[in-house]
Amino acid sequence: MIKENHKIVIIGGGPAGLAAAISAKENGCDDVIIIERDRILGGILNQCIHDGFGLAIFKEALSGPEYAHRYIQKVKELGIKVLENTIVLDLSQDKKLITSREGEIKEIQAEAVILAMGCRERARGALSIPGDRPSGVYTAGTVQNLINLENIMPGKKVCILGSGDIGLIMARRMTLEGAKVEAVFEVLPYPSGLQRNIRQCLIDYDIPLYLKTTVTNIHGENGRLVGVTVSEVDDGRQPIEGTERFVPCDTLLLSVGLIPENELSREAGIPLSPITQGAEVDDTCMTEKDGIFACGNVLHVHDVVDFVSREAEKAGKNAANYIQGKREKTTKEIKVKPGFGIRYIVPQKITSGKDVSLFFRVYSPMPQSDVEILANGKVIKKFRPLALNPSEMHTVKIGNIDIENIDTMEVQVKW
Repeated sequence: MIKENHKIVIIGGGPAGLAAAISAKENGCDDVIIIERDRILGGILNQCIHDGFGLAIFKEALSGPEYAHRYIQKVKELGIKVLENTIVLDLSQDKKLITSREGEIKEIQAEAVILAMGCRERARGALSIPGDRPSGVYTAGTVQNLINLENIMPGKKVCILGSGDIGLIMARRMTLEGAKVEAVFEVLPYPSGLQRNIRQCLIDYDIPLYLKTTVTNIHGENGRLVGVTVSEVDDGRQPIEGTERFVPCDTLLLSVGLIPENELSREAGIPLSPITQGAEVDDTCMTEKDGIFACGNVLHVHDVVDFVSREAEKAGKNAANYIQGKREKTTKEIKVKPGFGIRYIVPQKITSGKDVSLFFRVYSPMPQSDVEILANGKVIKKFRPLALNPSEMHTVKIGNIDIENIDTMEVQVKW
């Protein structure tokens, strides 16, 4: 078995991995390596040919490949080593990785590891939808890959279950390719995608959205999807008898949520949040395992790639500080707790108190209200977002705080 040693190893060559690598290199680490399981860098951005990326960082609307290209070029300019077509088979808590590339097994010992594996879609098996198992049932991301990268059109008469952003974008994309999108069905009483995507991808194309409605049966003939039964649901998300109706279609897209890709994190014994399903981290993006950092969608699912890149830059910088002995060690940590109306907060604890930013989501849509950040029960910051929706991640910059004089922090919605 081949053995190597590297200072910083980054698992994943998508937007998070690319930004983390660049940041680590620019902050003084001369030995950074990216491990990517695909044949090219860029991750999910490669199949996102619509624009809207880069508005925060580059101040212009880029397509996914254009956004990725700018980071890939910077990686090349900095001479950062990349292992493509390489799978990480195992990660231990002492930062040892086992990789496989075209049958070649390699053991890599790292001084610091940055987890940037991204996320994956929930598939039909996670939903337990009864009915036949015909062809024509896909996740929205799979169809995005088929159309945008493989030039394959999976069907012409489409239903979409779930109003996640990828599903909304594909409703527009398939319409532009000549398909008829019958409707989008959402089990929740509110859309789960960004409002701008509801407007630009559904309303602008006269595609109906049915809330509190779900697919309750899948019908196939001769191995091919021919339609679905949909039903309205009650407040407990249970189908209401007598509301069933059949909708003919040859394609069903599932856009029902994303899950952080954390199998390697579990192998390393890293505690995961039951809400985000990503690692629990401090304000430097370090997990409970010393020297292992996490950022991007493997940490918590983001709405906007620019936020992924910013978070990854922080992880890269702090990983570089860690291996250079510049990380300020403190004996105290502050737990950050979600208060009224808040579903989760990242980071879950503060250990450095330097340049602190908090990311959070609310439980349900709320009227315009103040968001308060409390330290020791006293409000230290307050702001009013334009809207509070579960589909939108919010961020608040707190700056430097004196952790020695703070025991508790909390974020809450104040009606």
